[in-house]
Amino acid sequence: MRELKDITHFYFVGIGGIGMSALARYFKSQGKQVAGYDRVATTLTNKLVVEGISLHYNDNYDYIPDGFKDPEKALVVYTPAVQQGFGEMVRFRESGIPITKRAQLLGEISKTMTCLAIAGTHGKTTTSAILAHILYASGVKMTAFLGGILEGYNTNYLHSGSDVMVVEADEFDRSFLQLDPDFAGVTAMDPDHLDIYGSAEAFEETFKEFAVLVPNDQLFINENVELDGKRVGVDHGDYYAQELSIVDGAYHFDFLTPQEVISDFSFKLPGRHNLANALLALSIAHSYGVQAEKLRSTIASFEGVERRFSYRIDSEEYVLIDDYAHHPTEIDAVYNAVKEMYPDEKYTVIFQPHLYSRTADFMEEFAISLSQFDNVGLLEIYAAREEPVHGISSGVLSTRIYAQENAPMVSSVVEKIDLVEFIKEMGSRIVLMLGAGDIGVEVTKVKEQLGS
Repeated sequence: MRELKDITHFYFVGIGGIGMSALARYFKSQGKQVAGYDRVATTLTNKLVVEGISLHYNDNYDYIPDGFKDPEKALVVYTPAVQQGFGEMVRFRESGIPITKRAQLLGEISKTMTCLAIAGTHGKTTTSAILAHILYASGVKMTAFLGGILEGYNTNYLHSGSDVMVVEADEFDRSFLQLDPDFAGVTAMDPDHLDIYGSAEAFEETFKEFAVLVPNDQLFINENVELDGKRVGVDHGDYYAQELSIVDGAYHFDFLTPQEVISDFSFKLPGRHNLANALLALSIAHSYGVQAEKLRSTIASFEGVERRFSYRIDSEEYVLIDDYAHHPTEIDAVYNAVKEMYPDEKYTVIFQPHLYSRTADFMEEFAISLSQFDNVGLLEIYAAREEPVHGISSGVLSTRIYAQENAPMVSSVVEKIDLVEFIKEMGSRIVLMLGAGDIGVEVTKVKEQLGS
């Protein structure tokens, strides 16, 4: 790849994706010309247009401005989700215009700054968002590429300078091996994306390859991760929380590091999994050099990430919680969090399975995790990049849930149009809507109808 400074035009295929849009915003802030394609207009693409980025929604090479077709000036960026037969991509290749994956481009950017990378099957979006907020609010000159919309900032991209880069290290398609991390955190190594890796062993081996990229003593790992690094835990480790308590819905604790104990922390995101994420981010920020008082004040002011245990309704009639959880371990974490916050309530969960392959790989684990809730409504599987798989469906998963020893009162497949009626019939005040597909759109509809 040519040096980034020599490229004037960046074209993104799939620009509306959460990771791609952050990159587009970065190059726009660097004074580059930026344009892109996506299938449909969304809130995120509309914001990009307002920010001066040219977009279109038809696969039509003729819609692309001429500057982005010049091999001497332009670079085309895509993700593995883009089919190689996609019309614009075919024309770009025929025209000899340089093409690169998003992961390779992030890798090039990571060489230009001190790179703080967060990897893990789950928790990396929240952890990287917390770390980015700590650094940004502490006055560090930094750039952050986030996999979610940061509450309080309403963006997936933060920029105050180019000393430090905070980035999610994505394990999908082994993308994180392209990075050049100076500090890194690993939140979890539960197997996922087995359609790509083939086995849990291959998945774990790739995380070990990522760990080797990080300089000695600058890899920070969750207490349950089987890698060599500085261990960070809620109850024990090289870094952990002491004197932990919950007051008015927030965690209060002292933060123990190898050098000192920093007292009087407050963190308001529910769930011990979120507390573990916060401690990992604090540990990296502390090692990087953020002062104790800044650590204390910034963690207290962190507001969260959209669709990560986000309260959409919080009233006497309903509490509606929206979360991206799409893996059994993540569902367990959400259940434990809601049980901790509302121990005496009944819970209704609406879950949209994401990918036929993931549902097939973890059918029994999904059934066990979801059976913890009192009532379960399943949307049909969100296929994303996949074709349907015979014998794998939400109906099959519902049957497996009922087969569990402590099966919920209700487990059924629900049509999107019937969600509000289903929730009302269940009679639970606490309602959770979980999944990584398009269930977020349904959350907004449910909120409007239940909140009225």
